[in-house]
This record gives sequence, structure tokens and C-alpha cells, in this order.
Amino acid sequence: MSRAHAKPERGKRVLVAGIAVAASLTAATAVAAFAMNDGGSTQSIACPQPVVPAVPAQAQAEVQRELANLDKQIAEANNRLRTSAGEGGPNFVQNAILGPLASKRVAALNRIETAIGRVAEKPEGLERFATCGLGQAPAVSSPPTTSRSSSTGTGSGTGSSASGKTIECPLPVLQNVPARAQAEVDRELANLSKQQAEANDRLRTSAGQGGPNFVQNAILGPLASKRTAALDRIAIAIGRAGTRPQGLERFATCSLK
Repeated sequence: MSRAHAKPERGKRVLVAGIAVAASLTAATAVAAFAMNDGGSTQSIACPQPVVPAVPAQAQAEVQRELANLDKQIAEANNRLRTSAGEGGPNFVQNAILGPLASKRVAALNRIETAIGRVAEKPEGLERFATCGLGQAPAVSSPPTTSRSSSTGTGSGTGSSASGKTIECPLPVLQNVPARAQAEVDRELANLSKQQAEANDRLRTSAGQGGPNFVQNAILGPLASKRTAALDRIAIAIGRAGTRPQGLERFATCSLK
């Protein structure tokens, strides 16, 4: 997501703090970057980073597009905040900027849920990441509990217990991809989707094969290695044109759902 910037004023020292924490499968809240001067009068809008569950290959492009849309909305809101300094009454920022921003984020988060729901179980409660704040992101509530059928099973990846399951992988969260790197990054994101589809095909055609660790050793392990290589290529591509992202390999490990 976008970093906020503040121009230093004469005689004042400006502290700029940037926090960027990527979404993962574990429930965690990430905060947008914010800036504040010594007097605390110049702030920027901070939003919680959506924690998106494992995204099926067929939905990854649409979900990635909406995550980029969320970044764009924050940038536009911060621009509005900067250009409207001194306008309105005490509730101007809340009514004219934060409120409309929350509505736009709800719509984008709902589109993410819908995109996933077309091909897999629809996630619920992503709208809890919609509300932003000034200076720091508000706290995010726990995800809603959902009841699951007891027939889901608790297998850990054997040939027999994997029956009826699919491999799901975390969606890489990429912040501010330079235009020069976009084509290569898109190509590698498509490659990740292809790898996941191939792994699911292998899972389906090998049902009942091997011992208790067959799925992990023969499918999930090799898939993680392929994804690590693709994620490294994404990091390198972005690094050629801008700041190289770190830690993308945390999106390499997939699981059975």
C-alpha cells in the first residue's frame, strides 16, 4: 500500500515512520504507513491490511486487482487530506474523507469475497478491514466464526484423506509494482496460478497413492519450491525498477483445504 509523505517545514524536524506488514494465512492486522510532525498536526490516513484467506487460482487475478484498488483508494484519500487542509469544521475529515473511503473499501472487499466465492468457499467478514483512521489504523475485530460440516475431515495430507480436497495457496501481497516491472510480475503471478492448477491435477490423479506423507512429499513440497522460485523472480523484477520487496517467500507454502 502507499506510503505517506510529508514535506519538512523550516525549523521543524519531521519523523516519518513506515510500517508495511503483508497479509498471510494467520490472522494478523497490518497498518498503513503514516507520518506526523513534532506538533502532531500533520497526519496521514492509515488503514488495516486485509487478511485474505487462501485464494483459488481462478480468482487470484481479480483479487490482486482489488487489493491494488484498495491501495489506490488510500492514496486518493491522502491526497484529498493534504489538499483540503484547513477546510470544514471539526468533523470534516471524518465526514468528507474517512467516511467515503470506508464505503469504497467495503465495496472492494466485498468484490474480493465474491471473486473467491465463485470458485471456492466464500470468505466472510472482510469488511472489518474497511475502517481507516488518522495517524494509525483502528483495531480490527476477530474474524467471524463459521460452522463447518463434520464431513470435512481432519486428514493431514495422506492419499486417502486428501480425497475431495484441493490445494489452496496464499495470494502474494505486492505493494506498488513499478510500471516497468508490471508485465513480468503479471507473468509470474500467472505462473503461480498455473503451478497451483498443476498441483491440484496431480492431487486428483494420484488419489490413494503412496503412504501417509505422499501428498506432502510428492505434491506440496515440490509446489513450495516452484513457488519460491517464482516469488524470487517477482522480487528481482520489482527490484530492477524500484525497491526490491523482502520476504515474498512466506507466500510459497500451500495447504490442503
